[in-house]
Amino acid sequence: MNEPDQSPTQSPSAATLDDTAQHVVPVTPVQYRGFTLDGFQAEAVAALAAGESVLVSAPTGTGKTLVADWLVEKTLAEGKEVIFTAPIKALSNQKFRDYCRILGEDQVGLVTGDLVIRREAPCRVMTTEILRNMLLSGEKVEKLGCVIVDEIHFLDDKERGTTWEEVLIYLPRHVQIVGLSATLSNLHEFAAWLAHVRERPVRVVEEHRRAVPLEFAVASREGRLASVPEMHERYQRWARKNAAKLKEVEEQGGRRGGPRGRRGPSVGSPTRHGDVFELLWPDFAPYLYFVFSRRDTENMARSLARTIDDSLLESHQIAQVDAAIRAFAADPNSAAALDRELFDMYRKGVAFHHAGLHVGLKALVEELYEQKLICVLYCTGTFALGINMPARTAVFDGLERFDGTSMIPLPAREFMQMAGRAGRRGMDEAGLVVARCDIEAWPTIEPRLRRYIEGHTEPVQSKFGLSFNSVVNLLNRQDPTQIRTLVERSFLAWHRSARAREDARKADALFAKLEAAGWSLGDKPPTGMKALFKDWKLVRGRADTGPAQTWAEFEERVDFLKSWGYIAQDGSFNAGAKAVLQLQISEIFVAECFLAGIFDEIDEETLFGVAAGMCAEFPRGANPKPDRRDKGVVRKLDQVRESDIVRQAEELTGVKVSWDPQMIPFGRAWAQGRALTELMERIDSSTDVSGDLIGAFRRARDVVGQISALYDHDPEKRKALEDVCRKVRRDEVEVVD
Repeated sequence: MNEPDQSPTQSPSAATLDDTAQHVVPVTPVQYRGFTLDGFQAEAVAALAAGESVLVSAPTGTGKTLVADWLVEKTLAEGKEVIFTAPIKALSNQKFRDYCRILGEDQVGLVTGDLVIRREAPCRVMTTEILRNMLLSGEKVEKLGCVIVDEIHFLDDKERGTTWEEVLIYLPRHVQIVGLSATLSNLHEFAAWLAHVRERPVRVVEEHRRAVPLEFAVASREGRLASVPEMHERYQRWARKNAAKLKEVEEQGGRRGGPRGRRGPSVGSPTRHGDVFELLWPDFAPYLYFVFSRRDTENMARSLARTIDDSLLESHQIAQVDAAIRAFAADPNSAAALDRELFDMYRKGVAFHHAGLHVGLKALVEELYEQKLICVLYCTGTFALGINMPARTAVFDGLERFDGTSMIPLPAREFMQMAGRAGRRGMDEAGLVVARCDIEAWPTIEPRLRRYIEGHTEPVQSKFGLSFNSVVNLLNRQDPTQIRTLVERSFLAWHRSARAREDARKADALFAKLEAAGWSLGDKPPTGMKALFKDWKLVRGRADTGPAQTWAEFEERVDFLKSWGYIAQDGSFNAGAKAVLQLQISEIFVAECFLAGIFDEIDEETLFGVAAGMCAEFPRGANPKPDRRDKGVVRKLDQVRESDIVRQAEELTGVKVSWDPQMIPFGRAWAQGRALTELMERIDSSTDVSGDLIGAFRRARDVVGQISALYDHDPEKRKALEDVCRKVRRDEVEVVD
């Protein structure tokens, strides 16, 4: 490997990084938990001690969370409360365990959609949605001293980003904030907005160097394992040698350099995951092999396990695996998920991990990996967002992923999130990041890989779009002037105002050109200047409407609710708005079903199945066996789903309403106490989708809990729904994963 050590976010040498680093390091080193803090950590701690909020941007594995931990202990010592938020439950659960160990169990609580442990503890770990709901409902937080927002760049997540913005807007001004993130290209702009919203200083602290530097390489059958410059040279030699064949393939319509599986005739030999194993084992193991298909993670892991004759583990490690599997199999609900092939695979040191995996198996794989008993783990990108599990090497099967509509280039931030898992602190001098590549695809892959290495990350962009639940809660709790202030504090409004100022400058320049040509306001544009006049009107219009656009979108939602009778013309709440106050998932769809009396007509267990279908869909490739018993209720629900009000709500918010009636019998069976293994027998799928079912049941419980709040007028119905919520908290749903 001749590739020089590089930062994961830029290509200059370490010396250059030292010259350009913008740390303001305190004169005296800062000690914390027996360690001397790195420069960026010490700078962040100094800013927090001075009362500032801080945005910490640093690569994975550099110790960002140590800054948050310092503030947590300081805040608790002052008698104040702390909230740590994370985007996914796995991170929340890990931080909960960490803080219980550091602070003592009595000091720490966990509040997620699944679990509530010590809700009144002074240090509470929770998902961001829980905190947003607390603030929106008016829960008192006078003693709250600080909030840590992990993965704060989730603010630009298409589905959940609004929640992050709402939290940052609604939090009282006295609350300090620590935002933790990977590198963002517009970090200072984001900090400027946050300082504006919080009305207090926000310090940006950046670290570009990793504790364990990364090396980048390419794996191909012809080029073997090569650094990026080496691969470039090897491809050039290969292309000259095969020039005639390459030209012939192009003339025959072959898609040279196209994605694997979508080409015509080819020249080079395809590079398989087994080839990558031969190149990496044993010197560069353990390694994570990132695949962007659940089916492929399973197929590749099973294939490798069948290919290798001997275990990758030592005999004493195999004994540890056996012990872990025996403990796992002691639970009948878990044992049913473990077949003989998986047993043999784990004993060989190979495994797979994805979001749809049975939650018990997911926990087992993570346990084995933590104990260094997994040498090769095939996984999807969700593993990079999970608990801290570094590897010697991170491998990418490809540099594209499906975004729900089509294949797109892997965003740089996601690439670095996964690449950042390479390199174990204290164990490896460098982490290795490998891109699998068919050699003829190198011209397509090379520029993309170089951009990743050079650190061309995407800016964080606002996805602000208030839900109907947010709208009615704001109307219910705030006066109109305060509501407008809150809405116009959004990062989206900030961006729009900035663009409007730029448009105003452009409009003034265009106006000056028109005046110079002899035109006066109110006259027709001069001959030959109509295009310039049209540009001026367009830019002037954007400048005039931009600042008020976000508020106009809020008013559109209010007008929608009034037009459909949810809110009366005098602003008072009718039954629809009162229902939406309680609903947070597919609010209009669920509210319309409630108002139509559909929930009154079905038993509570079927209602749980309906709720599962309202918040989750079976993944592609999963074919559940049909159940005709619900034909009548499905017809009614379909009519509501396709109604004008639900369609218009979907168009207005840009959020697709989820509805999969195939979920109904599975949710009902779960509520009736049926085992997960029994449910899985009714699904034909090429991959394990038990994790998807469990996820659907978790969210369905939230929906049913929200629906139960609509039945204040019917205590018996409300109690029945609350009983169902308790019944479905079983076994796999309760796994802390």
